[in-house]
Amino acid sequence: MRFINIGFSNMISAERIVALASPESAPIKRLIQDSRESGRAIDCTCGKKTKSVLIMDSDHVILSALPAETLAARMSGNSEDQNSDEQSEGAHE
Repeated sequence: MRFINIGFSNMISAERIVALASPESAPIKRLIQDSRESGRAIDCTCGKKTKSVLIMDSDHVILSALPAETLAARMSGNSEDQNSDEQSEGAHE
């Protein structure tokens, strides 16, 4: 099982993600509202602005403060954060 950091040390299982969307379209806004009303929304923004919405296979909707592009890069393993961490570790050796 592979976990992805979606911001503020919150992790989710990459295998369970069905879709990754921007929160700005009307259908996604309705999805978020419906999920909140039914108790299926999980807000992982820590009070920040929602920049991406993750739809899970369990019908949960997860709100993240990280942009969808950043999360997509982390899912594919091409995270800029990982590259900068690796470079800084190499400089200490």
